[in-house]
Amino acid sequence: MATSNYPMKWDLETFYEGGSGSAAFASELAGIEKDVAELDRLLSDSSLGTKKKVEDTTAILQSVLIRLRQSESFVECLQAQNMKDSAASGLSDRVKTISAKLLGALTRYDNELRQIGDEEWAAISSDGSLGEVAFSLSERRELAKEKLAPELEALAGDLAVDGYHGWGALYDLIVSRAKFTDIGENGEVKILSAGQMFNRLSDGDRSVRIRAFAEWEREWGDAAELCADALNRLAGFRLKLYGKRGWDSVLKEPLQINRMSEATFNAMWSAINEGKPKLVRYLERKAKLLGLEKLDWHDVSAPLGSSARTISFDEGAKFIVEQFRKFSPDMADFSEVAFRDAWIEAEDRAGKRPGGFCTSFPKSRQTRIFMTYSGTADNVSTLAHELGHAYHQYVMDDLPALSQEYAMNVAETASTFAELIVSDSAMKSAVDREEKLGLLEDKIQNAVAFFMNIHARVLFETRFYEERKQGIVPVEKLNSLMEEAQREAFSGALGELHPHFWASKLHFYITSVPFYNFPYTFGYLFSAGIYARALQEGPAFAERYVQLLRDTGRMTVEDLAKKHLGVNLEEADFWREAVELTTKDIDLFLELTE
Repeated sequence: MATSNYPMKWDLETFYEGGSGSAAFASELAGIEKDVAELDRLLSDSSLGTKKKVEDTTAILQSVLIRLRQSESFVECLQAQNMKDSAASGLSDRVKTISAKLLGALTRYDNELRQIGDEEWAAISSDGSLGEVAFSLSERRELAKEKLAPELEALAGDLAVDGYHGWGALYDLIVSRAKFTDIGENGEVKILSAGQMFNRLSDGDRSVRIRAFAEWEREWGDAAELCADALNRLAGFRLKLYGKRGWDSVLKEPLQINRMSEATFNAMWSAINEGKPKLVRYLERKAKLLGLEKLDWHDVSAPLGSSARTISFDEGAKFIVEQFRKFSPDMADFSEVAFRDAWIEAEDRAGKRPGGFCTSFPKSRQTRIFMTYSGTADNVSTLAHELGHAYHQYVMDDLPALSQEYAMNVAETASTFAELIVSDSAMKSAVDREEKLGLLEDKIQNAVAFFMNIHARVLFETRFYEERKQGIVPVEKLNSLMEEAQREAFSGALGELHPHFWASKLHFYITSVPFYNFPYTFGYLFSAGIYARALQEGPAFAERYVQLLRDTGRMTVEDLAKKHLGVNLEEADFWREAVELTTKDIDLFLELTE
């Protein structure tokens, strides 16, 4: 790939000079520790009046949250750019320890809120600085009523550092040690990281995909016992804690975190299942176009045709900014800053973590995007997706820290909306059938990922937790649960499956958010509904979209949809309309490939 005018390595020095040896970062952490201790002291001070105590502790809490989020992001970036940075791993442990101390203080803080009577609470939370974050505080107050006594929640948080979070860190170590052998056409042997190998799985040449998938399964099969141990311990910790709290559903916490009702969850999957027969027709047609009886796992995201055009990083950046500008000049200008000022780590090199993410540095009012860019159309989609996350944070930068605490499902709304802008605009401006078909297929691929691949993850994870209640779940059972979930989610449309997907997928091992799967599907469909509204209303919708994003940290998703879209998410109608957009894309695909 040609050299890029835009930097392909990010700048982290602007935050804390010196990387994992930064003295400025060490000072930042010391300051946070000091303020967490002060928060603790204030919470135990009985001489303060109720309103004064809530105001003072909330002010410190919001200052700590901004800096701690920035610190977590800095460490995450250090670890992602170089998985062998042992000093960054040490910093990660220190940040997690501080987070645990804050969690201990937060349980006492929440308990203070819980003990305030309803009438007094209504009075003190309705004005001034507390009025600005009343939704967050009232939410914390209600959730506290469903948890253990503060000292027990604090103890659980302390034990989680080397227990629960420790198992997540072990998985990161397993991934960093994974090595994949790639043999080129000329017989040249290369050793690739997980991130580099993952890109081979969607190569335009099927022989490359077959070799890559066999190697992918081999390496994850070799690591499976260690991965299974980590996964079982993570689930065991959660189940024990849920049991002590008296929670009988493993979905209770993820639904609470996503400010989403079970009725909304069920309505969404109901509408998706109704639309799956049309997706199966797409998969069958794709198999036929590739000259196959059935698609194997590694064929699902393969480009149509024997080879796909390589898109330079500059080309991809220019394309994204142009499409964003058609919707919102502000969004386009913001993205140009991200490309120009080295906010994006895109270089294709060994030693990087697989996957992509966007993370916020709210103290500095910046974000950073991580990915491995190899010039595929999928890479361009990922870049647009992560810029959508970045723009979401950007429009919230001036809000109080507690009002910036938006959940993963609405975070995925902003990112997927950005992807939709790029893919739909590109398809409409396509000049020939082949180009239109390729872009159309990219759009449908997203639906396959969110309606089928993620459904397989949801089915696997819920069934795994049921099995885990009876004891440790061995590798063979994990493999069979995964294959069973993939068969069901893909409606039997695939040939060879991916039994070790549970081992290869980082999302199952993330300890900050349980069930790191269905929020993606929510975001995809919710953004499709928002996009349909944007098409109806034209350029005037851009400002309304910003207002919707700004409310994501201070409303349930049901209230958000009612206020900004006038729809009821607990009924299937909205979700059916969103699924219908994909159905129309498939109809066009079937027509073009007749």
